[in-house]
Amino acid sequence: MALTKETLLEMYFRMNEARFFEEKVAWFFARGMVHGTTHLSIGQEASGVASCMALKKCDLVSATHRGHSQVIGFGLDLNRITAELLGKETGYCKGKGGSMHIADIDSGNLGANGIVGGGYAISVGAALSQQYLKTGRVVLCFAGDGSTNEGSFHESLNLASIWKLPVIFYIENNLYGMSTSIDKHMNIKDIADRAKSYGIPGIVIDGNDAIEVYETIEKAAEHTRSGKGPILIESKTYRWSGHSKSDAQAYRTKEEVEEWKAKDPIKRLRKYMIENEIASEEELNKVEENAATALEEAVEFAINSPEPKVETVTDDVYA
Repeated sequence: MALTKETLLEMYFRMNEARFFEEKVAWFFARGMVHGTTHLSIGQEASGVASCMALKKCDLVSATHRGHSQVIGFGLDLNRITAELLGKETGYCKGKGGSMHIADIDSGNLGANGIVGGGYAISVGAALSQQYLKTGRVVLCFAGDGSTNEGSFHESLNLASIWKLPVIFYIENNLYGMSTSIDKHMNIKDIADRAKSYGIPGIVIDGNDAIEVYETIEKAAEHTRSGKGPILIESKTYRWSGHSKSDAQAYRTKEEVEEWKAKDPIKRLRKYMIENEIASEEELNKVEENAATALEEAVEFAINSPEPKVETVTDDVYA
């Protein structure tokens, strides 16, 4: 299915929303308004947004600790995302989940996960349910490059392969597991090569190219929805910020960061639409303005939302 102008403009809108949101999160954090830590996905907007937009509305997704652009791409409400980040009652998890645990089961978002590799088994379980119930839905499982050395990665791929489950394992390879370069913790160039061990397709894509991301996920979803089993996709991208807000980034050079900033996924999508006469400069400027306005409204909503009541502290907690 060819990408329509409407879809491309919506993709551009959500990618800008994600960028503006992350910049505002950094501002919040610097002022002590966000408790705990947070992991920014600036530079990974195409990978997070375009992949989710390629799914059908009925499909499921599990996100990662660096999942803000993922949940925005999946279409979650920016007001409630922002409220959750600030620990407000109107947030998706009533202010108890925060940055790393935004979830909305009703929409198919199985939740972000603060545990490295924690989404693999959840996604396989969800995919097994879809297969058993014959729903025709697929699960998109986000994970980072560092998680592919976890036992849960190998166990989950093995089981999904044996049972031909409808799950797409989508690895966002931003070259570093915390402060460790990928070439220091695995002896292969492409993580997608690991698919061969489980008899499933492995694909490498440019995660900063929104068009390639969208088209690859769309085809992968068709493949696994038809009963052919799982797929492993490696999205090569890059985070401009540190691993978390406490990261001094002493393990990489400023030159490397600037080199990747030149591959800005938002600017690339904008250039693509202008060069192919899909949208004008004025149209895209308006989209950016709308995204900025949406964020301003979300921030106002979140700041003015009530704090959770003390008597609800044990609600929704299992023991």
